[in-house]
Amino acid sequence: MRPKQPANRDLPPRMIRRVRKLKSGKVWVAYYYNQTLPDGGQKEIPLGRDLDEAKAEWARLERTTLPKSSKLLGDVFDRYEREIIPTKAPRTQRDNLLCLKKLRQSFAQAPIESVTPQAIAQYRDRRTAKVRANREIALLSHIYNIAREWGITTMENPCKGVRKNKETPRDFYARDEVWNAVYAQACIELRDAMDLAYLTAQRPSDVLIARAPDIDGDFLRVSQGKTSKKLRIRLINATGKTDLGILIDRLLQQRKDRHIVGPYLVTTPDGRRLTTSMLRIRFDEAREAAARTALENLDETLAAAVRQFQFRDIRPKAASEIDDLGRASKLLGHTDKRITETVYRRVGEVVDPTR
Repeated sequence: MRPKQPANRDLPPRMIRRVRKLKSGKVWVAYYYNQTLPDGGQKEIPLGRDLDEAKAEWARLERTTLPKSSKLLGDVFDRYEREIIPTKAPRTQRDNLLCLKKLRQSFAQAPIESVTPQAIAQYRDRRTAKVRANREIALLSHIYNIAREWGITTMENPCKGVRKNKETPRDFYARDEVWNAVYAQACIELRDAMDLAYLTAQRPSDVLIARAPDIDGDFLRVSQGKTSKKLRIRLINATGKTDLGILIDRLLQQRKDRHIVGPYLVTTPDGRRLTTSMLRIRFDEAREAAARTALENLDETLAAAVRQFQFRDIRPKAASEIDDLGRASKLLGHTDKRITETVYRRVGEVVDPTR
């Protein structure tokens, strides 16, 4: 066999690289398998333009194991960000990009097949944000699974079996006294958002995008942004209008009185949609005012509880105050009751005494 050209010495036997400079100035690179025919001739079989995919095809033609990938994780991160992240929900995309930013700092220059479970465990232990570290490792694990599907590597996922940091679910329960204290200080649009969040038990982002066209006869249609779960929440039952139905009537009447043209149910008095940042500012102001009022009344316990209250605690409050676990789980859009019970039910089960 003739010795390889210098440009091909990093490639497996019988793989060659073709490089051409295009008129545009860009460099075109492709890989080929130099097959020896029975009559002694040569035939070049195209392997593609991606080196790792070309090596995978080379291994198939050679009937041998795939050579070790030299692709850097940074390149895999780039492709994952370009092809996979855009297919996820907006909130998940933002979280993934934050996690990816941290992962790049430690792993971008590492060859994909050089990362070991020990290296990932060391990364976990160095991170001070323990819960965030769990999310980052989970994302890295998914990236390795996708890389295996892409044919970039055949190695076992190094994240497999690596322990996660212990997580303690948030257990704050906004009792009625805390709710009433904040509600009393809330502006009208914040009250509307709090009422709608409680009666539908939906995530804050889904509450803010509830629209008048989502009202379908006797139901409010909900399509959850995080899971794409579709629900129809009753506005009327056997005994008449539900509390949610009464709230919807009030919100529709407000729209009529304010001459609102936009579709959203929760709006400011001048007709603007209540955004996430607007909700946060209004809730923070109402919470601080409620805490000050509690301190003026010498109730430090209530003030401390009020300051712990977050808008996201409304969904668990609703889940905790529905007696039937199955009904609560359905309203929250969970497929597994255990999630509702362990994460969202924040009050103890009602039981009878011994006697």
